[in-house]
Amino acid sequence: MKQEAEQIAAEQTSTADNMGILGNSPLIRQIRDTILQVAATHIPVLIEGESGTGKELVAAALHANSPQRTKIMFTVNCGAIPEGILESELFGHQRGAFTGAVDSRKGYFELADGSTLFLDEVGEMPLTTQVKVLRILEQKEFMRIGGSSYHQVDVRVIAATNKSLADEVHAGRFRQDLYFRLNVVKIVVPTLRDRKEDIPLLISQFAREFCLENYIKFAGFSAEAVQLLQAQPWPGNVRELRNLVQSVILLEKGDKITPEILYRYLHVGDAEQRRLPVPTSISAEQAERELIYRLLLELKADMSQIKQLLFSQFVQPKSLQPWREYADTRPLQQFEEIKLDDDTKTLAEMERELILRTLEKTNWSKRKTAKILGISERTLYRKIDEYKLQSKFQS
Repeated sequence: MKQEAEQIAAEQTSTADNMGILGNSPLIRQIRDTILQVAATHIPVLIEGESGTGKELVAAALHANSPQRTKIMFTVNCGAIPEGILESELFGHQRGAFTGAVDSRKGYFELADGSTLFLDEVGEMPLTTQVKVLRILEQKEFMRIGGSSYHQVDVRVIAATNKSLADEVHAGRFRQDLYFRLNVVKIVVPTLRDRKEDIPLLISQFAREFCLENYIKFAGFSAEAVQLLQAQPWPGNVRELRNLVQSVILLEKGDKITPEILYRYLHVGDAEQRRLPVPTSISAEQAERELIYRLLLELKADMSQIKQLLFSQFVQPKSLQPWREYADTRPLQQFEEIKLDDDTKTLAEMERELILRTLEKTNWSKRKTAKILGISERTLYRKIDEYKLQSKFQS
């Protein structure tokens, strides 16, 4: 009996793995259970969720566990096809039905006969097209554009949307009767921020797949780096996380990924983001030390940028860019003669001196100074006022 139970559990685990829906959070386990319950039926399924959450994976899992799994699942993105072409794509057309229709053509409903049709972004479908889709769901028949007879089809329809179709119905942009026909079973795919416990597993899987496909040796993510990724809001959801993992691995040449590296990709230095609460398992004292460390890293990066700007301004460049044709052609003062001591000057003092010298070099042309420094004129005006350089300009 025990052996039989273990075998059943192993089969269920294998089925879940084959779905391609990664995660062990309660929300993801519930979705997998729902898929197994409704996949064998022929009823429509409505999938709702934000962009990037993996709605197409859910649709693919429904098809892969259905009686139609031996046939191809066809996918139509209703939001990516112009309104005038969408009906032809869905229902097909007869020869001569419109200009350019030189041959008769089958639509996706006809091609998907006996299989599954996935209508992605169904909320973008025009109202006139919705009427014809409703007829297929209710009568299992349709007519090609320019045709004179109905065609019978047996299609399993799965629809997905990143909008609330109930709200779209209330706003008059989606037919209520079609909504009821599609909403027999609804699967809501959670955002990544609602299942952050799945992030370590997702990171590991994305990294493994990317490295295998591109023959990259990868040292992995440190525990602190994974924890930092778990603390992010991820507005782009799983798609955003996968893209970041791939970018970091590729650009860092397979090195061990630490929080210091991730800071360059996550933009965690923004003041607004630093004020956000970060769920973490570390103590308050450790969290405070981490925040101080993060700020020190940002200050170090700012100092590095200031040094590069100073070096570029006071060392003779090899060639001038077109927008710097106004620059003085005489040899520039050598960098060593300026004698800026990083240990004694503050960052503000260095910035003030850089702005002042650049203003003097351009004969106090704020437009040229802003271009050289790579900042907007508005920022330059603010810096002039902040460092009390206006009086010098007026003198």
